[in-house]
Amino acid sequence: MDINFPLILLLLVVVTGAIWLFDALFLARGRKASAAKGQSQPEPVLVEYSKSFFPVLAIVFVLRSFLVEPFQIPSASMDPTLEVGDFILVNKFAYGLRLPVSRTKVLDIGEPKRGDVMVFFPPHMNDTYYIKRVIGLPGDEIRVVNNQLYINGEPVPQEFIRSDMRIPGRELLWESLDGQRHLMAKHAVPTRYSNTRTITVPEGHYFMMGDNRDNSLDSREWGFVPEKDIVGKAFAIWMHWDKLMSLPSFDRVGGIE
Repeated sequence: MDINFPLILLLLVVVTGAIWLFDALFLARGRKASAAKGQSQPEPVLVEYSKSFFPVLAIVFVLRSFLVEPFQIPSASMDPTLEVGDFILVNKFAYGLRLPVSRTKVLDIGEPKRGDVMVFFPPHMNDTYYIKRVIGLPGDEIRVVNNQLYINGEPVPQEFIRSDMRIPGRELLWESLDGQRHLMAKHAVPTRYSNTRTITVPEGHYFMMGDNRDNSLDSREWGFVPEKDIVGKAFAIWMHWDKLMSLPSFDRVGGIE
């Protein structure tokens, strides 16, 4: 199971804040009284650390819970759009403000659009972040035939770019969703992911697919993503760091299409 970092961060904020508050209300008075009598008492180490860390932890907690959160791409399911080792930024309020840990939406701001690159919790692993592209909105009919995507009976435009020299048998293409173009990859010879039956997206859910169409565990395998499990919209790459012993690179910095 992945570490629940939001919960750990919340607990650290609560504990350090409580120690600081307890000291301010009770312990600090005794130290001041002793100092007035010429008997100086040092501030407890735990209190000193709590007062130092609480403001930093609180700021980080607010920023990553409600504004922007960094993520690292762990797999090739979104290649060629996102590569393994890309560090990205996710807008946490694009689809509404949610309470940390509980994920309860408290304010509607916007809804996912076709073509958005979205971070979410998949239905089969509710404690692990996934990142895919929004393909189907509530009410849409989705079908894939030989890696040609159909939405509501209409083929999604694809434009061949070239064969992928890195992976034999794979092709790179432009795909257009609602007029917005993005990169995708598919195998010339269909695989088990290349064909699906017609699927209707239920209300309050979304159909997600990776841009690496033949190497992506997505809604074709585990189904729809409920609205309550949305985390945010990925909008930028800010660094690429392939391996621990390599140097970070900033060649891929930019927006995510």
